[in-house]
This record gives sequence, structure tokens and C-alpha cells, in this order.
Amino acid sequence: MKVLANPLQPRLPDLPVRTVQQMGLKELERVRLILRGGSVIEWRRLHFMTREEVDRFLRLCQIDPSNPYDEQWARVVLSDAVEYLRRSFNYRVAEAVAQPKEIHDLFLYASGAKEPKRYRKIACVVLKVMHVIQHIEGRDLLFRIAASEAELAQLVTEKVMAVAEEMREKGLPVVEFTDSIKTRESVITKLLAKKDTLAAQIYDRTRFRLVTRTREDILPVLYFLTQRLFPFNFVVPGQTENSLLSFQGLLEQHPHFRHYSEQLHLDMDYEDRLRRRPGNRFSGVGYRILNFVVDVPIRLDAYLPRPEQDHRPRKSRIVFALCELQICDEQTAMENEVGENSHERYKERQRRQVLRRLARGLVVPRRRREAKPPAS
Repeated sequence: MKVLANPLQPRLPDLPVRTVQQMGLKELERVRLILRGGSVIEWRRLHFMTREEVDRFLRLCQIDPSNPYDEQWARVVLSDAVEYLRRSFNYRVAEAVAQPKEIHDLFLYASGAKEPKRYRKIACVVLKVMHVIQHIEGRDLLFRIAASEAELAQLVTEKVMAVAEEMREKGLPVVEFTDSIKTRESVITKLLAKKDTLAAQIYDRTRFRLVTRTREDILPVLYFLTQRLFPFNFVVPGQTENSLLSFQGLLEQHPHFRHYSEQLHLDMDYEDRLRRRPGNRFSGVGYRILNFVVDVPIRLDAYLPRPEQDHRPRKSRIVFALCELQICDEQTAMENEVGENSHERYKERQRRQVLRRLARGLVVPRRRREAKPPAS
């Protein structure tokens, strides 16, 4: 199925590639969130300084603030969040936050970039609730439309590969960018190998592998993805496997980041104190990768009535498609294909575990031998 260009797709303004030395607190916090697999619900402020920054972020979320229908939808989510806070916790939400002149103001309040600064905390709380409501609405829409999983996977793949082409044109040091979709056999094997329930969610059905020239190239490439493919806050919490880049390692390698140590949401030793989530138990001991899952926002205007003809009570037009991104450098990629780290050995260990689980607790009775006739 060929998906036609969406005329309602928000246009993203072009931005130059940001080098590591040009990165500051905003970039450091966003990259750290991905490396840890954390959640923005833990954050206490945002880092938007201008209206243009907010506008670009909203467009990355597939919301076009210049479109009155998108603006109206954003205000519906805002109203739901305010009502929830007032009813559930009796929060006093200031009218300037509950009904801002522009939706951009909410983000600037939460960043402390817009006066009065006393609105910063409540604006942060409201945005956290909006983040959750937005995802609930996206999941609900996904169940109501007539789009197959294959069609959604194609939409995600087209979007990701368009960003890959843009990276190539901008000269980013990427030597490989490939996509794959798990086969039915692979999905069954993975579910059987999981320790959790059989109905556990598969996060990496659609996945993309990205290899940079050197390990130092990973940081600017990773940040570029948060500028062109997915908003930083759409990283799925708890689904990061990171055996490649440590936060402390980044601070040691790039000392200018230490200037922001007092402004970080979490102290610099947080990752060291955090009980580390074990990596994939089927991977080799020397296997190194940055592996994380994101909710890629996708507009489904092609499956819905035009906005002016849309009479649904809830008018969300955006769904979220899970996809996995695997990132490493070229040298690490070669080492990951040797010996115990190879994909063949990985699949072999996984299949052995599946066979053990399937046979556990079962006693296969021996076949009875037929009685021999008595000797005459």
C-alpha cells in the first residue's frame, strides 16, 4: 500500500545539526532521559526559551498550532487535565495556565521563561497530565479506525526512512540505517521466552538499526533524531537497554556539561544509585548497544473525515506507533557479530530457553511395549 502525502502534516522548519560542544542543559537532559529510559513525569521544569522553540516542538508532536482544529484539540486536552487536577486533588490552577492566550504560553510558563514565574510549577503539573491524556486519546483512536497493523508499520517506516535520508543529505556520520519488522515466528519465540505473561507487549515489532562512524558521533545523531523524528518525551520509560554510553562517561568525556550539574533534574550520581535493570539475558557478555523504544506520533488524516466534517465528540487525529531504535558505532557493530555476541548465538540461546519452558513440568509417558506371546 502506497501512503499518499498528508497535506495536514505539520511542516518542521529546518535546523542545523548541533555538535556536542554546542549542546547545553536542554540537550543534556533530553539525551540523559533516553540513555536512562526515564520519564518526563520526574521532571520539574522544561527548557523552552522562545515561542519558536515551542512551536517547533508542537509540530514535531504532529500538532500544527496555526491550524484552528489542532489548536482546538490541544485546548481540549488542556481542559481535561485542568479538570482532573481540580476534581482529584483540589488543585488551584490559575486561569492564565488553564486558559492561556496561546498554547505556547503553557510551555513557556513551565520553563520559567514567561512571567509570572510563580506559574512554573502548576504549568509543569498540567503538562504532565496532558502528556498522559494525549497518549490515552491516541490509543483510543487506534482502536477505532480501520487501519491495519501493517499499514501503521508502513507509515512509521516511511517517516523514519525520510529522516534517515535527511541525515544523509546533511552529512551526519551514519554508515548504516536499516529497518526490519519481526516475523510471526520471531514474535511467538520472543513471547514464549519472556518471563512475564504470554500477553506481554512486543515493543520491537518495528525496529530500526543505526550505526555511526565512531562512538563520539552517537550523541549528535541521537539528538538530531529528537529534533526530526520523535519528541524527547515520547521515549517509552523502562524500555531502554544501554550498555554503550553511560551518563557519567559523557560528563567525563565532555567537561563543559559539568557546568550544568546544579541545574539537572536528578543529581549526577542518580544512575549509579539506581538499581540497574538487567539487559537482555540472551545477549553475549560482550554485547554493547543503545536500544530504546519510542512512541512515534503519526497523523491519520487519511483515515478520518476532514476536520470541518468531523463530528466525533473527541477529535484526536494522532496515534502513537511503537518502534525500537538500536544505535551503536561501526567498531562496536563488528564486535557484536563475533563469537558469543553474534545474532545466531543469541537466537540459539533464546530457542533453548523456549524449549525448556515448553517442556517444564511435563512428563512424557513411555510407550508401552506390546506383550510378547507366551512361548509354545
